[in-house]
Amino acid sequence: MPEIKRKTKESFESALRRFNKQVQQSGKLLSVRKLRFFTRSKNRRAKKETALRRMKIEQKKNYLRKVGKLKDIFPGVKAVMRLQ
Repeated sequence: MPEIKRKTKESFESALRRFNKQVQQSGKLLSVRKLRFFTRSKNRRAKKETALRRMKIEQKKNYLRKVGKLKDIFPGVKAVMRLQ
């Protein structure tokens, strides 16, 4: 952690400015920000389960489109289910 000592007759604001500059130059802030949103990668079983879930949902949507119960209002936007 960067450390500074306040010089004689130095204002608090200028000391704080020097400290902030040292923190940025050390790169600690950047590394902390990277770790803040770190998420572990899923294991093989979890990846397989989510892929199967997506496939089932896609198959169900395709079936409902063929039957005519699912209508796409705008292409590229999530479909809205319309039950008749």
